[in-house]
Amino acid sequence: MNIIEVRQLHKTYKNLTAVEDVTFEVGEREIFGFLGPNGAGKSTTIKMLATLVRPTSGTAIIDGHDIVSQPNRVRQAIGLVFQETTLDERLTAAENLSFHGMLYNVEKRTLARRMAEVLEMVELSDRKDARVKTYSGGMKRRLEIARGLIHYPRVLFLDEPTVGLDPQTRNRIWTYIRELRDREKLTIFMTTHYMDEAEHCDRIAIIDHGRIVALDTPANLKKMVGGDLITLRTPFRKEVKRFVEEKFNLAVQEPGDYLLMEVAGGESFIPVLAGELGGRIHSISLHRPTLDDVFLKLTGRDIREESANGRGALRSHMRWRR
Repeated sequence: MNIIEVRQLHKTYKNLTAVEDVTFEVGEREIFGFLGPNGAGKSTTIKMLATLVRPTSGTAIIDGHDIVSQPNRVRQAIGLVFQETTLDERLTAAENLSFHGMLYNVEKRTLARRMAEVLEMVELSDRKDARVKTYSGGMKRRLEIARGLIHYPRVLFLDEPTVGLDPQTRNRIWTYIRELRDREKLTIFMTTHYMDEAEHCDRIAIIDHGRIVALDTPANLKKMVGGDLITLRTPFRKEVKRFVEEKFNLAVQEPGDYLLMEVAGGESFIPVLAGELGGRIHSISLHRPTLDDVFLKLTGRDIREESANGRGALRSHMRWRR
């Protein structure tokens, strides 16, 4: 069953189209990701779904409520963690949560129990009476997630939830997110431009210039790119290239002082290839398709809006030569 249904959602600011005819559904208890570079339309979409920005056209239903005609019902059904911190750093964690709970009309007795629950979830119970200004960046992010859960939402929106955090803290935040989904029976809708983060999602919508260019599971998206890339270094490049092409019926490229080939099931192919070539191999490596490769294939550029390089460039070279 879908808890979010979006149809032809569109947002225009004067002469700028921020989101263009976006359509998708999100199932209950799904971790759904919006992946794209800065300025792609991720945050604008979340703001429309969270009733913070009115769409120019299109419809969106969240937990059975229309974002335009029933905004208050939608707000009761969602929690929202912004990209920038919105905590009052002069207050304690408990005071921040209490104030938020009162805004959502959570009963006093229920609020006390709920505060204890969410603080324990994010491992901040022992710091509940400390002022937020004494918190680290990761602790503030965890507190914001706790605040977003205080009123028992059905959907939690996370806009770039780990931006600016170190890798260890990012991993811990993701541990909390997965546990929250299971414990709270939550649907989680998140935006990110981190490829490794998107791997945690059940499904990903890749958005670029305000349009969804692909939507599927991470595994299925990576299948769009092709097979595994094998890089082979040998002093006998010409000889080995001819042998591999004839023996395995593969297209082998020589973009530099190495050979490059694309195969299905590279992990099982490498031992066979090594057995055939023996001592003629100096080194061999395997690269599986990544979401970086998917974005490069769909948009023609790297998600960081830099020139494609390294493995992505090699894969582009292979596709161009076919």
